[in-house]
Amino acid sequence: MRTQVGIVGAGPAGLMLAHLLHQQGIEAVILENRSRAYCEGRIRAGLLEQWSTDLLIALGVGARMQREAMFHDGNYVLFNGELHYLDFRELVGQGVTIYGQQEIVKDLIAQRLADGGQILFEVENVSVHDLDTEKPRIRFRHGGIDNDLVCDFIGGCDGFHGICRPSFPAGALATYEREYPFGWVGILSESPPPEDELIYAYHERGFALYTMRSPTRARLYVQCKPDDDVADWPDARIWEELHIRLAGVRKLEEGRIIDKVVTPMRSFVVEPMQSGRLFLAGDSAHIVPPTGAKGMNLAFADVMVLARAIEAFYRADRTDLLDGYSRVCLRRVWKAQRFSWWMTQMLHRFDFSNAFDMRRQLAELDYLATSHAAQITLAENYTGLPLELPE
Repeated sequence: MRTQVGIVGAGPAGLMLAHLLHQQGIEAVILENRSRAYCEGRIRAGLLEQWSTDLLIALGVGARMQREAMFHDGNYVLFNGELHYLDFRELVGQGVTIYGQQEIVKDLIAQRLADGGQILFEVENVSVHDLDTEKPRIRFRHGGIDNDLVCDFIGGCDGFHGICRPSFPAGALATYEREYPFGWVGILSESPPPEDELIYAYHERGFALYTMRSPTRARLYVQCKPDDDVADWPDARIWEELHIRLAGVRKLEEGRIIDKVVTPMRSFVVEPMQSGRLFLAGDSAHIVPPTGAKGMNLAFADVMVLARAIEAFYRADRTDLLDGYSRVCLRRVWKAQRFSWWMTQMLHRFDFSNAFDMRRQLAELDYLATSHAAQITLAENYTGLPLELPE
């Protein structure tokens, strides 16, 4: 098999990369070890920064999002039993969009297939080879047949547990990592969310987040221990904690829980994001705590930079943008890490016996609620910093 760009992974990063390349007339083949049904059905968070929303519309894959998504102008911060509204539109002239990641995956897969592009689902034994040559290869097994995909470039979009990052030469990667002493237990409930926009709640018992997937489905989270199991959180316990941490400022309706998961909290970055002609994008290169809602947006930013660099190679025989891929992407990645850490440390209880830190956090939240400058800083980062693309 032969193509220009081989892409490992049919998540948002891989699908968006293929779509961007297709619009420039560049061929790509996507390899995915899961089934199409799994990719389209896996429930994941979905908060799009303003530029990501605009990008999907501009690329012609945002029509269903425009019909079905929830467009938010701000959010709430809750502490000491009081809600404080941050109006992003007034502060920075931007908003965010609530649209499940699985819905974006559905839209991108449908568009990919409508364009006649290749996605090979349920591939096995994927491995990458000859990364330092002009013809790297992806070996895989599909439909019981062993294959070699020869390409010019490989997009490693296969997530944190994928095979691309471990394929870098020994000692080639510097890893920066932080694990947090808590996690989130999250539910998807058949009940209306308590507010039209997100509520970030700081409470003496721990953090809580009140968000949504639709006007009739709530996505709700509470801080938990990092090693908690889903079995440690029966439905009644979750609802009790959610009611307590909402502190009675809004009505919280209970409904049938249709999804429940415990998510650990970590920060992770590798440098560089490229080795020869293998380029990492999205979760394969970096993980952020979900507090800042940056994961999918960072993946889109990565592949925007990569697609621009690959286009410059084919159009003008330029290699400078490819050489600078890591440097450009990591500038944004580390800013997102900083913001995600800041949101996380401000809203979570790290040490329940430390009264000093609780007072400090309450003072920081009070400053956010009363300082226009602090609100602009949060709004600017939350709705999305300007996307810097190389020329």
